[in-house]
Amino acid sequence: MKKGRNQLIKNILIAGIILGSISAFLVQSDAQPVSQPGKKKILKITLKNLSPPYMDYDYFRDSKKYGFQFNASSFNLINAWWLAEVSTLVYANEDFVRSRFCEAGLPKVKFFENQSTQCYVANNNEFAIVAFRGTEIRKNKEKFDLKKVVADLKTDVDIWLTNWQQGGKVHRGFKEALEEIWPDLFPYIRKLNDKGCKIWITGHSLGAALATLSAGRYGSAQGVYTFGSPRVGNEVFKENFDVKIYRIVNDDDIVPRVPPPGKYVHVGELKFIDSNGIIKETMIENEGSVDQPSDEPDGSGNTNQPRKTAFTGFVPAPLRDHVPLLYAIHIWNNIIENQQ
Repeated sequence: MKKGRNQLIKNILIAGIILGSISAFLVQSDAQPVSQPGKKKILKITLKNLSPPYMDYDYFRDSKKYGFQFNASSFNLINAWWLAEVSTLVYANEDFVRSRFCEAGLPKVKFFENQSTQCYVANNNEFAIVAFRGTEIRKNKEKFDLKKVVADLKTDVDIWLTNWQQGGKVHRGFKEALEEIWPDLFPYIRKLNDKGCKIWITGHSLGAALATLSAGRYGSAQGVYTFGSPRVGNEVFKENFDVKIYRIVNDDDIVPRVPPPGKYVHVGELKFIDSNGIIKETMIENEGSVDQPSDEPDGSGNTNQPRKTAFTGFVPAPLRDHVPLLYAIHIWNNIIENQQ
C-alpha cells in the first residue's frame, strides 16, 4: 500500500513538470512592467526562461552598494538577496560562475562534483559561501529531452526515509546526494572556518535540501538561507536540528509542498513571498499558505507588481514560482521597497 502511494506521488510530480514544460512552448518571453525606480522587472516565465542557467542576467548588480553582511546573526534582507543570486548563479557552467564570483569580491572558488551533486564554495578572507546546485531539469537553450526530464526527476523523488546521524530520519535521495561530496567538502570548509572565514550555506530546490542537511551536519555555519526547499526529514529530525535556518518560499512554488506533510516536516523559519511579492515575517511551520496553493493575495502591502494568475502564459503557477531567478528579483524589489 505504501509503495503504491509513493509511486502515485512520483507519477503526479513527473506529470506536472512535463506538462508545465510542454505548455510553456506556446508563449514568448516577456516581462511585467514595474513602476518604482530601482526595481527589477518581474519575468514572465516561458519555456525559454523556465530553466536555468541565466547567462544574460546581471548578477550582483549594486553589490558594492549593498555589501554582504557576513557577521549578521538574524534575518538580513541584503544577505537573502545575495544568496538568492548565488543559488541562481551556480546552475551555470564553471567558468561563468567563477567570473561572476570574482566580480562580486569572492576570488577563491572551489567546485565539488560527483555524479548527481554539484557544489561551489566561494570565499575571500572574511567569509565563504557554500552553494549547492539544484536539479537540472533542462539546460537553458538546449533541446527539450523528455527522457532526461523523467530521469532527473526520479532522482529527486526517492522519498524513502533513512536514518540521519544527528537523529531522526531524512529523505534517502537527499542524504545519498550529500554523501557523494561530503568527504571532500567538509574538511575544505572547516579549514576555511579555522582561518577565520564565516561560513554561509545556501541552495535552491534540491540544492536547498542539500544545504539544509549540510548545515545540520556541519553545525557551525554563520547563516543558512534556502529557496524553494522541499521537506527534508521527519519530526525527530526537526527536533534535533539546532541550526538557525531561513527557509524562503515563493507564493505557489510546488517544491516546498513535497514530499507530502505528515512523515515529512520543514525545518527553519519561514519567510513567505506572497502573491504581491511582499516578504512576510512568518514564523516556523506556518504551513497554511505553503500547503494550500492560491492565487488570492496573502498578506498586506503593495510592491506595485501586477497580481499573478494561476496559468499566466500557460506555465502553471506552481512551476513558475519555483524559478530561482524570481526569488532573487522579488527579494531585490523588497530591498528597494523598504528604502522608500
